[in-house]
Amino acid sequence: MRILHTSDWHLGRQFHGASLDEDHDAVLAQVEAAIAEHAPDVLVIAGDIFDRATPPQSALRRFGDFVQRVGATCGTAIVLIAGNHDSAAQIGMMGVLADPERSLVRGPLDPEERPLLLEDEFGPVAISALPFSYEFAARACYANDAISCPADVLAEQIASARRHVPAGARWVVVAHAFVEGASTSEGERPLTRAVGGIETVPASVFVGAHYVALGHLHRPQAVGAGHVRYSGAPLAFGFDEEGHGKSMTLVDMAADGSIVTTALPIVPRRNVRTLRGKLAELLAAPEGSSDLVSVVLTDETPQIDPMKRLRKLYPHAVQLSYERHESAGARSLRDGRAALERPQDVIASFMGFVREKPMTEAEGSLVVEALADLAIAGEEA
Repeated sequence: MRILHTSDWHLGRQFHGASLDEDHDAVLAQVEAAIAEHAPDVLVIAGDIFDRATPPQSALRRFGDFVQRVGATCGTAIVLIAGNHDSAAQIGMMGVLADPERSLVRGPLDPEERPLLLEDEFGPVAISALPFSYEFAARACYANDAISCPADVLAEQIASARRHVPAGARWVVVAHAFVEGASTSEGERPLTRAVGGIETVPASVFVGAHYVALGHLHRPQAVGAGHVRYSGAPLAFGFDEEGHGKSMTLVDMAADGSIVTTALPIVPRRNVRTLRGKLAELLAAPEGSSDLVSVVLTDETPQIDPMKRLRKLYPHAVQLSYERHESAGARSLRDGRAALERPQDVIASFMGFVREKPMTEAEGSLVVEALADLAIAGEEA
C-alpha cells in the first residue's frame, strides 16, 4: 500500500498581510505531480485544509478544483479530516456526495469511527480518519463528562476506531494532534481551551497502528516512533521556519505493516528570509529578491521611509524592525499577541490582577464553557 501524506495546507492564509494564493497554487501543482509520478493508493490530508472556519471563496474554489482534477485523472483514494483551523461542519459536508469506497471525509465527531477499507495484493488496509475536536464536543459525542484534555479526546476516538478494524488488517490512523516531544513553529494555535490545560498527547495512544499520519505541527518529523509522523505544512507560515525544508511524505507499507518513508521535497514559489544590516547597505545590493522578507535594520538612528525604499528591491518585504528595539519590551509585546490565541489565559490573568487572587477551578470552567459557546455561535454564523 502506498500513501501520500500531507497536512496543514492552510488555504486562504496570508503571510503578514501578503496573499499566498499563487504560492498555494504552486504547492497543489506539486502534489498533483507527485500523485501522477508515484501513483499512491491514497492521498491523506491530515487537517487544517483551510486557515480558518470561514475561508474565502477563492480558497474553497481552489480546493474543490484540486479534488476534481485528482478524481478525474487517477484512481487515488482521498482521506481528509478537519483540523483545529477548519469548520468541522463544512469539512463534513464535503463528504456527503463522495464515493464511500474511494474516500473518507471526516468533520464532526462520530461515536462509531468506521475506517475506509482498501485492498492491495497483501490484503486489507483499514484507514481510520479522526478529526480534531475540542473537549466540550467530545464529552457530548461520547457521553463522557470525564473528558478534559486532548489526550482524552483522542483516546476515545482511538478506542472507537479500533473496534471497527477487521482482524488481520493493517491499520493506518490519520489524526490532528500535538504529540509529546514534537518540535513546534510559531504559526500553530493551541489545541485546548481549558485554563492551564495540557494539549499534548502521548505517542503510546496510537498503539496497534502501523502508520500514524499526523497534522497540526508544521515541521516534518517523526515523534515517539518512526511510524508516527508529521508531514509538516507545505509552506512556511512564520520567519522562524526560515531555512527549513518542506516536503510531503510518501509511505510504502509492506505485507507485515512495516513502512518505508520517503520525503518528497516541495519547492516553494517564494522563500521566507530575514535581512539584517544598515539601510544603505541593503539598498546597495546588486539585485533584490521576490522572497517574503523580514528586515532588521542595524542603523543607530531612525531612517526616512525605509520600507518604501526597500520595497523597490524587495517588493514582498512584509516586516521591518530595528535591531536596537529587539529588547525585552519587544519580546513582551510579541508574547502578549501570542497570548491572545489563548483567551482563557488572558481572562485568568486579568481576574488575578484585579482581585489579587487566582481564578478558581469553578470559575475557570465557566470561562471555558462561555468561550466554547462563542466558538459554536461563530461557526454557526
